[in-house]
Amino acid sequence: MSFLYRSAFAIADDIRAGRASALDAVEFFLQRIEAHNGQLNAVVAMDPDAARARAREADAAAARGEDWGPLHGVPLTIKDAYSTCELPTVAGVPERAGKAAAENAVAVQRYLDAGAILLGKTNVPFLSADLQSYNAVYGTTNNPWATDRTCGGSSGGAAAALAAGLTPLELGSDIGGSIRTPSHFNGIFGHKTSHGLISLIGHIPPAEGLLIEPDLSVAGPLATCVADLAQALDLLLGPAAAIAGPCATGPVLPAARFRETGELRVAVWADDPFCRVHPSIREHILAAADTLEALGARVDRAARPAFDPQANHENYTMLMLSILGADMPPALREQAAAAVAAAAPDDMSEPLLQLRGIALSHRDWLRENERRQRTRRAWADFFADFDVLLCPCAHVPAFPHDHSEPMQARQLDVDGASRPYTEILRWAGLTLNAYLPATAVPLGTTDDGLPVGCQVAGPFLGDRTTLAVAALLEQHHRAFVPPPGYAS
Repeated sequence: MSFLYRSAFAIADDIRAGRASALDAVEFFLQRIEAHNGQLNAVVAMDPDAARARAREADAAAARGEDWGPLHGVPLTIKDAYSTCELPTVAGVPERAGKAAAENAVAVQRYLDAGAILLGKTNVPFLSADLQSYNAVYGTTNNPWATDRTCGGSSGGAAAALAAGLTPLELGSDIGGSIRTPSHFNGIFGHKTSHGLISLIGHIPPAEGLLIEPDLSVAGPLATCVADLAQALDLLLGPAAAIAGPCATGPVLPAARFRETGELRVAVWADDPFCRVHPSIREHILAAADTLEALGARVDRAARPAFDPQANHENYTMLMLSILGADMPPALREQAAAAVAAAAPDDMSEPLLQLRGIALSHRDWLRENERRQRTRRAWADFFADFDVLLCPCAHVPAFPHDHSEPMQARQLDVDGASRPYTEILRWAGLTLNAYLPATAVPLGTTDDGLPVGCQVAGPFLGDRTTLAVAALLEQHHRAFVPPPGYAS
C-alpha cells in the first residue's frame, strides 16, 4: 500500500483495521524524506529510531484491538515553532540549537493524544518573523515547485513537506499569513482558524513556558485534502487545561451555513488598489467564483465590507507589531519610540508604521483595538448578506529567495512593477485583523508553473462554512496536484 498523498485519517483507519502497518508508514515517509529532503531542506530534525519504536507499539496496540484515536499510528511532522520534548525546538533561534522543550505544546499534544507519531520538525524563519523560511541554524527551505523560490513562511517547511509528500499532515500558525501564504505558494490546503479556537500555549514566540494566548495569532492544520483539515480541526479545538481547568470543553462551532449550493452566497474580492494582485492570481480567483456560480451559488463580484482596507492595514500592522515588539530588547523599543516621536503624526509609511506598533503604549493600544472592533462590526454586517468571501492569500506567487537586510528594503516584482516586500501582509491582514476564519485552497498555476491559491474567508466562528466551500472547490474546481517530479 502506498501512503503517498493519502489522507492522514484514512491511513489511521487502515492501521487500526490491520490493512496497513504504522511501521511501514514510518519507513515510507523516512524513505521519502531521504529521497527528496536534500533539495528542499523542509524537515530539519528527526529521531527515526524513536518513531520506529512508537510505530511498533501502535501496530501491537491495533493487533490487540486497541484504538489510540483518529490518528492511530500516523507519522507526521510539526512546525518547529511548536515546542516538543522528543525533538529539538529551535524556532530559528541559534541559542536554542539542539534543545528540546520541557513539554509539548498543547496543540502538539492533541495530535499525539489522537495517536500520531512525531516523525520530525519542519523549518521556520527566525522566531517565525518572515514570509520566507530560513535561519542560521537550519538554513533555507526551498519550494518543491521551483527550488530557486521561497516556500513561504512561517509555516514554510510544513507546506513544502506536505507538497513534496514528506508528511501526511501538519500543524501551522498564522499571525501574518503564515498558514495561508505557504499554502498558496506550495499548492496545498491550510486552515487559519477563528481566533481563540486552538490553544497556542507552547508556541515560540512568545518565550517558552509562558501561559499566554496571544492576540491575533492562531493555530491551524495544513493538509493535502479538505477532509483532513476538518478532522484535524476537531482534534485541536479547545482551551488549554492549564488555563481553563480540567473540566473545560472546546467551543461548539456552528454547522456550515448552507446545505445546498443554491443556498450559498459568495462575495469575490479578487483585486484592489490598496494592494494590486498579480493577474494570474486574480484570474484564478474569478475562475473559482465562476465554478461556484455554475454549481448554483449566488456570486457577487462587487460587494465589499464597509471599511477602508488601507486603514485596516495600518491598524493591523500596529496591533501585530505591538505583539512582536513585546519580546524585543528595551533599547530597540526605545529607538522605535524616538523615531515615532520625531515623525509627522500622520506618517503611516512603512517601516515607520511598524515602529509605531513596537512603540505603542497601552492607552494607544486600546484606541487601536477600538478601531479593530469597528472593523469587526463591519465584517459582521457584511456576512449577514454573504456566507464566504474569496480573496487572495497574497498578491504574488512564490518569489525568488531574498534574505537581504533590512527586510523592509526588499522589493517584490508584481507583474513587472517593483513593490515593497511588506505589502505581502496586506491581504493576509485583511481577514486576520478581524479574527475571521479563512481556508486556503489551491486553484491552479501561473503560466510559468507556480501554484496559485486563495482564501475562502467567512464570519467569526464560521470555520465549518469556509471548509465546506473549500471542499466544493476541491471537488469541482481543483484538488491537490503534486509538484512535478513528486507524484511517485
